[in-house]
Amino acid sequence: MRQKRKKNNIFITICVCGLVLMVSFCTESVKEKKTEPAVNPFFSEFATPFKVPPFDKIKNEHYLPAFEEGMKRQKKEIAGIVDNPAAPTFENTIEALERSGALLTRVSNVFYVLRSVKTNDEVQKTAKQVAPLLSGHEDDIRLNEKLFKRVKNVYEKKDTLKLTLEQGKLLEEFYKEFVRGGANLDAEKKTKLKAINEKLSLLSLAFGENILKENNAFKLVIENKEDLSGLPPLVIEGAAEAAAELGDKGKWVFTLHKPSLIPFLQYSDKRELREKIYKGYINRGNNNNESDNKKNLSKIAALRVERAKLLGYKSHAHYILEENMAKKPENVYNLLKRLWAAALPVAQKEADELQAMIKKEGHDFKLASWDWWYYAEKLKKAKYDLDDNILKPYFKLENVRDGAFYVAGKLYGLKFEERTDLPKYHEDVHVFEVKEADGSHVGILYVDYFPRATKRGGAWMNNFMEQSNRGGHAVYPVITNNGNFSKPAGDVPALLSAEEVETLFHEFGHGLHGLLSDCVYEQLSGTNVPRDFVELPSQIMEHWAFEPEVLKVYAKHYKTGEVIPQHLLDKIKKSKLFNQGFETVEYLAASFLDMDWHTLTEAREYDVDTFERESLKRINLIPEIISRYKSTYFNHIFSSGYSAGYYSYIWAEVLDCDAFEAFKETGLFHAKTALAFRKNILERGGTEDPMVLYKRFRGKEPGIKPLLKKRFGISTD
Repeated sequence: MRQKRKKNNIFITICVCGLVLMVSFCTESVKEKKTEPAVNPFFSEFATPFKVPPFDKIKNEHYLPAFEEGMKRQKKEIAGIVDNPAAPTFENTIEALERSGALLTRVSNVFYVLRSVKTNDEVQKTAKQVAPLLSGHEDDIRLNEKLFKRVKNVYEKKDTLKLTLEQGKLLEEFYKEFVRGGANLDAEKKTKLKAINEKLSLLSLAFGENILKENNAFKLVIENKEDLSGLPPLVIEGAAEAAAELGDKGKWVFTLHKPSLIPFLQYSDKRELREKIYKGYINRGNNNNESDNKKNLSKIAALRVERAKLLGYKSHAHYILEENMAKKPENVYNLLKRLWAAALPVAQKEADELQAMIKKEGHDFKLASWDWWYYAEKLKKAKYDLDDNILKPYFKLENVRDGAFYVAGKLYGLKFEERTDLPKYHEDVHVFEVKEADGSHVGILYVDYFPRATKRGGAWMNNFMEQSNRGGHAVYPVITNNGNFSKPAGDVPALLSAEEVETLFHEFGHGLHGLLSDCVYEQLSGTNVPRDFVELPSQIMEHWAFEPEVLKVYAKHYKTGEVIPQHLLDKIKKSKLFNQGFETVEYLAASFLDMDWHTLTEAREYDVDTFERESLKRINLIPEIISRYKSTYFNHIFSSGYSAGYYSYIWAEVLDCDAFEAFKETGLFHAKTALAFRKNILERGGTEDPMVLYKRFRGKEPGIKPLLKKRFGISTD
């Protein structure tokens, strides 16, 4: 999942890959684990270089007392604002509010990242105990009548205060968050809202945990060598290593992690085994076991309707989209339908081609969804003499990563120096100091690219610390990029697929958004922007990944050092539109499903399978393709910040395709264009309306033509 949170010091919502998770810690049953303040590393600013977390000193038992103390301190800080006898001002109310909760933010940032990349039973158990407590803490602040009265007082006289642009935006954001958080409700409705929020925090937590359990529970164990038919040697070697790690030496194990799943679907000649692993993947959370998610998600959807109604909105989507560029559900549906009309015929044509290949091979079965990857790979080989096995040797992970660094250097003058002296939380992690061209410090980047049982799936960016510069006190960002890419196998290094290359560049784009932020307030800095704008900096980076000029820099054969040859570059270019119907349709289907769940206006629990079937039937999804995410494992929308927001990737693609045209028009690394993008997009965070920022960079609003050309070769709007 590729995503980033929108967060403030009151509402601790954390996005991990793309996953927003509201968690806190309760004070019961674990008091014996409390540590003294003097030995808890969270109770003061980290005494490390660049204030990175001291992972070697942080233990599980430190989190609970730090969360408890963090909530206690913030309550005291809020009381100080409320009880201030002076008249409300921007400084003593809004800035004071923005400063509050520093300890809570510090422990939250570390805990939520590590919970996603290095979880354990103790952490998960504590998180379940804590979720309602932090939910209540947040509600106690945003439903505080005296506090809201002061915020409202400042807001109502904003036109007379001579605020800077960023101060005005901060004031507006706080005021809206109080109103949207229920500050104008009566006492009875506030009590009801708090109960809903508490339930949602627990249900969302359970949903995500169930998916992690399901990911780890499924294993396809192969004992007969003939069942490995069609699989590349590297894939087989990786499966043998996975089996050995599990104590099944002499066998081969395939899992639901993408680096294991996708190659199996692409290359395995055993149709029945492709079907088995594929169904294992698409039935996650829908196995009528203790990890089943149907009840969870139907309750989440119903509670979201109830909350939206309570707050005066027609649906949860209306509530969410009010803060996004899309503004209302009709605008989202209009874009999705327009793209669907272009994509579905392309996907049907692709299906027909694959069916013809099946027939040509002498088979009489109908193309099924678990066949698509296999026959698409065969068709690509037949059409372009190209497959991932040809390309992978040129995509050594370290080289690809350095290729992304190269692009950032050419565009923005950045330098990346690996630091082996800084603490890290796992041996897979690498840490880089990011510097400007003149050597001045920009921030710290942690990269963590390999899957493990204690790590959630997908790819995402997070912060250990967000940029700010309040009162001249500069706080430099500490950013993470996380993935689940193919691991080294035997004496072969980690080699990436073309899709994984694109994903690495994507998450690095999110990282640049956080690293290059130049804002006063943490609340507005970096990726704290509307959900359908946050993907612009990440998705535009994908465009550079396969530009010939860039490929020649990083795409070097891992054995010989040979730069990727021109004939392969030509094949990549010719195959650019291949399988785009499939990729677009499966994504759009999930976007429709998300919107259908969140435009419900009746707060009742639905039968999940029936609801999903009817949703996809309305758009005439062809049976050979399923939605990219089925409801029971749709982490983005049921355990994350992408509810009524999965459309954001395609919305932002309209922006990123149009924005990249500016570079195509002026030059791939045109200094003036790059500076305009940095100054107007990457540095400004959420300090202004995103369309204002975009037009300041581009000189006009974006058009859909570049996107249609990129995906389908369509040259007219």
